Amino acid sequence: MATEVHSGYFPEQQKTEVNESTSLKVPADVVYKFDVEPVTETIEELIGKKIKDETLENEEAFYFIDLGTVLKKYKQWVSHLPRVTPFYAIKCNSNPAIVKTLASVGVNFDCASKAEIQQILGSGVAASRIIYANPTKMKSHIAYARSSGVDLMTFDNSHELRKIAECYPESRLLLRIITDDSQSVCKFSTKFGAPMSECANLLALAKELNLNVVGISFHVGSGCMSTRSFVAAINSAHQVFQQAEKIGFSFNILDLGGGWPGTDDDGIKFTEIADCIRPVLDELFPSNIDIIAEPGRYFVAQSHTLAVNVFAKRTVQVDESREKKQFLYYINDGVYQSFNCIFFDHCHPKPLVFIPGDRTENYKCTIFGPTCDSMDCIAKDIMLPELEVGEWLYFKNMGAYTVAAASPFNGFKASPTLFYIQSPVS
Repeated sequence: MATEVHSGYFPEQQKTEVNESTSLKVPADVVYKFDVEPVTETIEELIGKKIKDETLENEEAFYFIDLGTVLKKYKQWVSHLPRVTPFYAIKCNSNPAIVKTLASVGVNFDCASKAEIQQILGSGVAASRIIYANPTKMKSHIAYARSSGVDLMTFDNSHELRKIAECYPESRLLLRIITDDSQSVCKFSTKFGAPMSECANLLALAKELNLNVVGISFHVGSGCMSTRSFVAAINSAHQVFQQAEKIGFSFNILDLGGGWPGTDDDGIKFTEIADCIRPVLDELFPSNIDIIAEPGRYFVAQSHTLAVNVFAKRTVQVDESREKKQFLYYINDGVYQSFNCIFFDHCHPKPLVFIPGDRTENYKCTIFGPTCDSMDCIAKDIMLPELEVGEWLYFKNMGAYTVAAASPFNGFKASPTLFYIQSPVS
C-alpha cells in the first residue's frame, strides 16, 4: 500500500508516493551544475578508484556525497511518519545538491536567516514551503521574509511579538515552547522557548496585538537520546493548544522541531522515535492539524564520506628500551575544516584505515589536522596499525555540521573536493 506524503497547508509542495517497491530517484528535470555519478560499488571501492585517479591533486582530501542516501532517508521518513511533513534544517548542510535533491521529492525547508531564505528561494522553492524558524529575528530579515512571501515564523517572547506586530503583522506565527532537553547532547532550552507558565500570557498579548498565531513548535535538542522527550513535548504542545482555544485562537499546525538522529548508532533510532510518537500524535491531534518537523542531520549525516591523506608522521618513544612506541599522524583536514563537528556538535569521528592489509599489531596514536594550532586534534590516544606517509584514512557519516561551519584558517582549504554519487535506492 502506497503512503502519500502529507502536504496539508503547503499547497505548492510536491506529493510523492512511497511504498516498499518504490525506487526513488531525482526527477529528470532537476539540473545540477556538476556531475552526479550513479554507482553500485562500495564506498571503499570508490575511494580506491579515486586515490588512483591521476586527476586528483596530490594529497588532497575529498568527500563522496551520496545523494542516494539522502533519498533513502526520505523514503524511510514518509514510511514511518507519513503524517509529518519534513522541513529540512539547512543550517546542518546547505549543499545545493542536497537542497535540490530534497526539494525535488517534496521536502520543505527550515531557514533561520535572510541568506538561508534567499538560497532556498533561489533554488526554485516556493515561499510557502519555508518556515522562518528562528525565534529571535532581525527587523531587516523579517522585512525580507515579508517581501518574499515567507509568512510562517516562530516566536517565544513578548518583545519578539511586538517586533513582529511592527514589521510583519499579517504573518502566521508558531509559539515555541520550552521542553525537557536533559536527554539531548546539544541543549537549546537555555536560549529558546517560552516556559509553559508564560504561554497563556503570550497568547493573550498576541490576541491584543491582532496577530495570527496558528500553532506550537518545540525542539527537544540535537542528539536527543530518549523517545520520552518527544512524547512529553507533544503532550505539552497539546496543553497549549487547549489554552489557545480558550483565548480565541484556532491552531492548525504542530511543529515537532529537530533532534532526529542521523544514524542508528546515535544512541537512539529514528524508527524507535517514530513508532513511539505516531499513536500519540493521532490521539491528541485530529487529522485537520498539520504536523511538521525540522530534521537536519537525519537527512545528511550518512551522505558524506571523507577521505584524508596522512601527509606527515612522528614516532614517539615511550620508554628507554625504545621497544614501546606511539605515533602522531597529521592529515589534510582538521577541526577548523570538516572536523569542527568535534567542538560544535560533540561528535567523535571514527577513523578507518584504507586497505589495512595484514597489519595485526595496533599502536596508540594521535591524529592531528594540518594547521599550526595544537588544538587541531581529531583523535587522541586511539589504537591503529602503523601507517606510512602517503596512506589514507576515511571517515563515514560526516554530512552533518561539518562543511557547513568550515573555515580556511591558516591558509588551508575550507572544504575538500566534493564528488557526487547516487547509490541505488531500494
